[in-house]
Amino acid sequence: MGHLSNDRRYGGEIERLRSPQRLALMEVERVVELALDGIAAQSALDVGTGSGLFAEAFAARGLTVAGVDLRDDMLEAARQYVPGGDFRQGRMESLPFEDVEFDVVFLGHVLHEADDLVAALREAHRTARLRVVVLEWPHRVQDYGPPLEHRLKPEQVAAAGSQAGFTRVERIDLTHLVLYRLTLA
Repeated sequence: MGHLSNDRRYGGEIERLRSPQRLALMEVERVVELALDGIAAQSALDVGTGSGLFAEAFAARGLTVAGVDLRDDMLEAARQYVPGGDFRQGRMESLPFEDVEFDVVFLGHVLHEADDLVAALREAHRTARLRVVVLEWPHRVQDYGPPLEHRLKPEQVAAAGSQAGFTRVERIDLTHLVLYRLTLA
């Protein structure tokens, strides 16, 4: 995303961010590419949508997008960047979509905040048609993101994924992020 320094959400201030944070933001396109790799997705649910950066990237690829966040202000921001998206307030352990499935359920930097990791992944599994994707800060680098003790370790994601009914958990190390692709049973 070479245009990120001019992105309207950052107002040019991104140049002041420390390099690891800037690079992590620049990996948005790569994350979306890896999330969709090998599947014919037409819809995505962005859990923990924040200001809608990933929701917008999914929509730019032609997917129908929905999102969930706890904060109304974040949902309103996401609605501005993805008009027509279905953004709802809710928790990842009980997603507010009962009779809807999404090709991809994307948990962006939120799974480490779950009260019950297995329950959150079971809920993502219930809502996903093709794949669940988890984005996390690396568990080994403290330069940015939440404290190391709050970050998920690969063995935690693998164990919780297995308990939640996933048949495979694939880890992909990016420059400043870790992506997990969970295969549905």
